Amino acid sequence: MTERAATDRPAMIRQRLQAALEVQALEVIDDSHLHVGHAGAQAGGGHYRVRVVSPAFRDLGRIARHRMVYQAMGDAMRNDCIHALSIEALTPDEVGGPSTS
Repeated sequence: MTERAATDRPAMIRQRLQAALEVQALEVIDDSHLHVGHAGAQAGGGHYRVRVVSPAFRDLGRIARHRMVYQAMGDAMRNDCIHALSIEALTPDEVGGPSTS
């Protein structure tokens, strides 16, 4: 994958999630630089974290929410594009407490 394509991945992640879910808040963090040399990332895939807030997650457990995110990502979930994706999927009702960051 080209350097330009790698730098466009956070935008692609945002676009796919916004197209698939009723996103009220979204944060995409590229942690790829923390994994340089990692054996699993040798194919060129990046490491990303997403925090997505959507009412679509209401009444769903953690696994079902993660499945929705993975479904939205589709074919991007391969070693040469997105090697690892950490997901925090919340409903609007679950947001607003004290920040732990």
